[in-house]
Amino acid sequence: MTYSYFPGCTLKTKGKDLDIWGRASAEALGFHLQELDQWQCCGAVYPMAKDEIATRLSSVRALMAAGEAGQELVTLCSACHHVIKRVNRDMQTDETIRDRVSRYLGLQTPYAGETTVLHYLEVLRDRIGFDNLKQKVVNPLTGRKIGAYYGCMLLRPASEMGFDNPENPTILEDFIRAIGAEPVVYARRNECCGGYCTIKSKDYARKQVDAIMENARACGAQELITACPLCLYNLTENATDGLPVAYFTQLLAEALGVKEEQK
Repeated sequence: MTYSYFPGCTLKTKGKDLDIWGRASAEALGFHLQELDQWQCCGAVYPMAKDEIATRLSSVRALMAAGEAGQELVTLCSACHHVIKRVNRDMQTDETIRDRVSRYLGLQTPYAGETTVLHYLEVLRDRIGFDNLKQKVVNPLTGRKIGAYYGCMLLRPASEMGFDNPENPTILEDFIRAIGAEPVVYARRNECCGGYCTIKSKDYARKQVDAIMENARACGAQELITACPLCLYNLTENATDGLPVAYFTQLLAEALGVKEEQK
């Protein structure tokens, strides 16, 4: 199975480990991420104003390119997924936005949100299946107690993202079980880490991160995983006494033996 793939800017720089091990693990699991040609930055923040048309265009172009290829569109970065998924819904449900985007792009046939947008974790859950993933594991991470850190953007707003239960998500815990480790459920796993405030108010970001780390450690977590480059940066750089934090794709690659193969 081949999916169109939108990597986003950060996965080409600071977040490259999320991308590298995601691609390698995909091949090991039997699917291929075909990077879109000439993709552009999604903008990283969803445009709330309906008259912000230009900031939606890169997402629409990516969605249209995947549709023309007859493929579902896969993302890895939480921010990219959040923006593209919500813009796609705008094109499905908001006639004014759809009309303005169509006129701006000079489309003869308006794009109306026909492309399916999937996060990589949804591919694992809904296309591969966690039971099948478990069968592919050659290096189970037995004995490791791992806390899932969801952050904000994958889960909310739940009515638009449709990713998981925003108050009690389970997809990352199910992933952790599939790779042979023990998931640690803690209360702050879906609370904001303060990443968007880290420049303006580092003290606030540190307060948020320390509360998350303290909660995860008190519940028995030895390490955390995330799908968000901004969250990983904030959890790593602004923790007073933090746990190790990695992208979920790094642990996936380890469990599949991909890291060993590429040493």
